[in-house]
Amino acid sequence: MRFQEDSIDCVDFILKKDEVLTIILGGGKGTRLLPLTEKRSKPAVSFGGKYRLIDIPISNSLNSGFEKIFILTQFNSYSLNRHINRTYATNNIHQKSFVEIIAAEQTVSSANWFEGTADAVRKVLPYIREQKPKYVLILSGDQLYNMDLADFMQSHLMDPETQISVATNAIPEDQIYGLGIVKAGVGGTIQEFIEKPQDLSQVEYCRTENGAFLANMGIYIFNTSTLIDVLEDRNMADFGKEILPKAIKERKVKAYTYDGYWEDIGTIKAFYEANLMLTDHIPKFNLYLEKTPIYTRARALPPSKINQAVVNQALISEGTILNQCEVHRSIIGVRQLIASGTKIYDSIIMGLDHYGYFDRKSGKIPIGIGPNCEIRRTIVDKDCAIGANVRLLNEQNLQEYEDDYIRIRDGIIVVPRHSAIPDGYSV
Repeated sequence: MRFQEDSIDCVDFILKKDEVLTIILGGGKGTRLLPLTEKRSKPAVSFGGKYRLIDIPISNSLNSGFEKIFILTQFNSYSLNRHINRTYATNNIHQKSFVEIIAAEQTVSSANWFEGTADAVRKVLPYIREQKPKYVLILSGDQLYNMDLADFMQSHLMDPETQISVATNAIPEDQIYGLGIVKAGVGGTIQEFIEKPQDLSQVEYCRTENGAFLANMGIYIFNTSTLIDVLEDRNMADFGKEILPKAIKERKVKAYTYDGYWEDIGTIKAFYEANLMLTDHIPKFNLYLEKTPIYTRARALPPSKINQAVVNQALISEGTILNQCEVHRSIIGVRQLIASGTKIYDSIIMGLDHYGYFDRKSGKIPIGIGPNCEIRRTIVDKDCAIGANVRLLNEQNLQEYEDDYIRIRDGIIVVPRHSAIPDGYSV
């Protein structure tokens, strides 16, 4: 729900938007997303052909009117930092809006890096205090959703006694493992919080009236004074595991139910399925909403060139060249080159950072996908050189496998970044 310009609530709420500071957590090591996270953090992983995962929470915050944003980074942060600097740099002399990176750092008071979600926020409290926000909005850097955070904030403000609000999403019982499950009472007050239950019996009593469960989305609103108070105990490093279970016993913590699409991009399978979902005729996550666009880096690239190619149910990013090939239910990233005779099905081809060649001792190797290849259920990371007559099919239906050229995770082939696959290779 968005507010009309002439409403009293709108005037009051617009004033409060200046009092909101958004903190986006840059994520941990992302081991479950390897090898995509070997050389970059999770939020820096390419998504949807032209975006990065970090673009999603930034866009949600900006579209909701919250334009003061800190991004906390630590692991493999170079690629993420470069993307943020190139995409969201502003020249606002009044500094009323900004998207800034705060990297983990050793200080006189702490020689340790970020040790959890709460610990990361605790270590940047001096920067938060400088902004003097009344509310702090905390987002994850590697989730997929299109949420009106202004409506979430309005829900938080409706009850003056609420000190913390937790965004939740209804999920079926087969998805409860690995998430925090919330038990909410009348009015949305959270009564109990179970982090990553091991079996259904632990949370059976948490079912909603329609039989679903409310999962913690990792999206929070704190009154700033409350945030400072709950972070005083330095033994508590994580919001989900430690801060929230204690807070619901001492403070009013409210659940806000978001009924739209939400996906936590934590595994290769989740990443693969979330990307291919974008090719559906009516995707659950829609990139084509005019009022809530997803922002990313503006590139000076030519239009895509399609030469006698067959393209069906696919996203084709700018700067690509498709020559007499076939692309079915797949995503093709920026600058990607695909030679004649190649067939691509149900795959994510992330694209290239530049046109040209790899300079190897054996000579120059053209990057892109060579002629007469067949690629199915595969993720090809950025800047790869795939030779002629390569078959990436996983014909033996392997779930886990790796060699010098590829990895298989959850039955999905992954070609790591900067790989060069020789002519005739088959798996």
